[in-house]
Amino acid sequence: MAPRPTWKGFLKISLVNIPIKVFPATESSGTISFNQLHGECQTRIQQKRWCAHCNREVPNSEIVKGYEFEKGRYVVLSEDDVDKVRPASTRVIDLVQFADDSAIDPIYVDRAYYLAPDGPMASDAFAVMREGMKGKVGIGKLALYGREYLVAVRPQQRGIVMYTLHHAAEIRSIDAVEELNAVSTKVKPEEVKLARQIIGSFEGPLNLSDYKDEYREGLRAIIDAKIAGKEIVAPAVETPARVVNLMEALKKSLDTVSRAKKTPAKASIAKPAAKRRRAG
Repeated sequence: MAPRPTWKGFLKISLVNIPIKVFPATESSGTISFNQLHGECQTRIQQKRWCAHCNREVPNSEIVKGYEFEKGRYVVLSEDDVDKVRPASTRVIDLVQFADDSAIDPIYVDRAYYLAPDGPMASDAFAVMREGMKGKVGIGKLALYGREYLVAVRPQQRGIVMYTLHHAAEIRSIDAVEELNAVSTKVKPEEVKLARQIIGSFEGPLNLSDYKDEYREGLRAIIDAKIAGKEIVAPAVETPARVVNLMEALKKSLDTVSRAKKTPAKASIAKPAAKRRRAG
């Protein structure tokens, strides 16, 4: 099924305004979802909106948005109040700065979207700006899902990809991780040399489609087995050996990988096996 646009508006670069549609670039349909049940009777649990003051369930028609400005005190905002907040980004993605496409640290990236021209008249301008942006990333803002996002826009194949970004204030400093204070600032050159040789033996062309969600596949196998009334055998989980001598561990690793076929390392999760039922 073709994706539906989540936003329509304009991509603005200086005086050029291009009508566009925004499509989600990812989907979460691969996730196995669970319902909460009452274990005794396996009835699905209901979550009700309950008012403790009135001691009754509250329908959606009686629910309003409130902001707590003091403990226990709220100011109520109606939909009309919310609609009065109309920054330019509600209709226009205005790219106000460009930089090399390597300038965005991945830690800032939130979600990815595809941009496409909205109508035949927009296609030519869209294609010209896509080609003009090659090697660059544009920064702008977009109001989406009830908030304004900082966005990064860059060309990809025949289209343009947009990433919603975290603001700098949302990124925690790595210095806040106290455990990193114990990490040594000095390393032995011979150990680093071996580490680089080991890492180099795993290098190869990257194709992320080669990697499958083995955890989901294993979970699906358990579900199918339980539906079929089969018993499940949990795979043995080996605890990684503690490294006592780093140099020795590096040498053994290098010897192992040098004899093995050089393939991308994948996190392997063993699929559970079903017990065979005894006959008779």
